[in-house]
Amino acid sequence: MTAELDPAARRSLLQILPPDRLLLDPADCLAYSYDNSRRSAMPQAVALAASASEVQALVAACCEHRVPLVARGRGTSTTGAAVPVAGGLVLSLERMNRILRLVPGDRLLECEAGALNGEVQAEAARHGLFWAPDPSSAGYSTVGGNLACNAGGPRAVKYGTARDNVLGLDAVGSDGVALRTGCRTTKGVVGYDLTRLLVGSEGTLAVITQATLKLLPRPETRRMLRAAYRDVAAAAAAVARLMAQPETPSSLEFLDGEAVRLAQSQRDCGLGAEVGALLLLEVDGAAASIGHAVAAVSAAAAGDGLLDLRAARDEAEADTLWAVRKALSPALRSLAPKKVNEDVAVPVSRLPELVAGIAELSRRHALRIVTFGHAGNGNLHVNLLANPDDAVQMKAIESCLGEVFRLVLRLDGTLSGEHGVGLDKRDFVAWEIQEAALERMRGIKRVFDPKGILNPGKALPGI
Repeated sequence: MTAELDPAARRSLLQILPPDRLLLDPADCLAYSYDNSRRSAMPQAVALAASASEVQALVAACCEHRVPLVARGRGTSTTGAAVPVAGGLVLSLERMNRILRLVPGDRLLECEAGALNGEVQAEAARHGLFWAPDPSSAGYSTVGGNLACNAGGPRAVKYGTARDNVLGLDAVGSDGVALRTGCRTTKGVVGYDLTRLLVGSEGTLAVITQATLKLLPRPETRRMLRAAYRDVAAAAAAVARLMAQPETPSSLEFLDGEAVRLAQSQRDCGLGAEVGALLLLEVDGAAASIGHAVAAVSAAAAGDGLLDLRAARDEAEADTLWAVRKALSPALRSLAPKKVNEDVAVPVSRLPELVAGIAELSRRHALRIVTFGHAGNGNLHVNLLANPDDAVQMKAIESCLGEVFRLVLRLDGTLSGEHGVGLDKRDFVAWEIQEAALERMRGIKRVFDPKGILNPGKALPGI
């Protein structure tokens, strides 16, 4: 059973928030004990902040009483980043969800950290604009959470990730002091770039309360293509060709044979049993030039192993295909009760080697592995499936996972493309980052969070 808060800390928090926004009953705190990783740890309290000044006061109180603090959006993390493993206070930003202003001429939008990605997209669309990050959780994930893990999505291949599309942040340091980073212009080199440092830091350096987002003009038109291949090797080779030419897609998604069959079971996409891999390609731009772009992409997609290449008939069919793709991750639960989802990334030219290596690991460990993801960035979601009640399969997953990571690093890749590190990959970080660089990162953590209260146990080993 989780211990109660220190009485002095409890009194301090109750002076900041009314009782209906400071949850102390374990039954009320339970919903904030887990995230989409399915890991769970009970907090001692949950604070429902409604303003940046309240966040400052809450963080300062936690600093004074050395109470661990985990900032949280809607809990969509798949790595355990929002799980309060040290107990303490979960600081929920779900009520700080306002869009504060949008300036079309400057292509920027300011919002609170708890604003939903989908609501930001809807507001931007009213002005012919959009925010680039489009994770599959866009309808219910927060901007603060997207920034905390540097979210991407299919559009990242052309438009970049969250880190590439934020101009500045308002945040609160571990001592409760407000920080403003960045600027409201697309160019600026004054001081160190703390904005890019905080994005992707998973709440271990500061609590983001507000963001100034860089918006982009919505393309005049888009075209979607579906390319079916004989096997994953042919599809991976096509990805390398597609990304090596001048006219690249705005989205380029890869599905292996298992993912294709799962997609077909969810909705009839007209994919026969002979399809061993699928690419979903989207091209966008001006109506006058879209035909040239489609022709160039189609030519690069053609090659050995191509079974079928067709364009979506209309927007409705394109939307259906994207919906099927975004439903793949939760649909995996229908194949096996245990899913270990790793979002590794390699240079695009090494993608054929990664796909071949994963297939070999699947055979050698007798594990079902379903692979799909953002192939244009070399970022694939490798899903190892098993029955948690089968001790042999669970041991095989542990062994196979290490080999997947070793394979990725041999191919000059990285262990996380967009999901972050959280708890799940913390112990593997030293495989990728040399000790000298890790120690400097730990030094940054000590400067930002000398008492170690911000999201302890996450992101870096040895802190």
